[in-house]
Amino acid sequence: QVDLVESGGGSVQAGGSLRVSCAESGGSFSRYCMSWFRQAPGKEREWVASIYTGTSSTYYADSVKGRFTISQDNAKNMLYLQMNSLKLEDGGMYYCGADPANRCPSRVVVGMITYWGQGTQVAVSS
Repeated sequence: QVDLVESGGGSVQAGGSLRVSCAESGGSFSRYCMSWFRQAPGKEREWVASIYTGTSSTYYADSVKGRFTISQDNAKNMLYLQMNSLKLEDGGMYYCGADPANRCPSRVVVGMITYWGQGTQVAVSS
């Protein structure tokens, strides 16, 4: 049974930085397309970024490109999302998702995710 546990959410002012983490257990972390999604109240869950853990190839939504960095630590089975220059619209619940795969597509959709974490809340204030 694959388990994903997010942590590191919190409150931050616009323009600030925050790093969220996702711990994976029970699977083959080195062969996943790992992704971050976010969901604001009343909105659909949207894709933020992905990384293929076998090659460290990364992919980003246009809205976060240049501000967010997705990374991994295969030795610790950890996924990270470093968020800089945060904007009000970046707030929401951030979810870690995993899909056993040979690669990530350039854009990941909700239906591609096999395993989800429970989420960690990020609040951005002015």
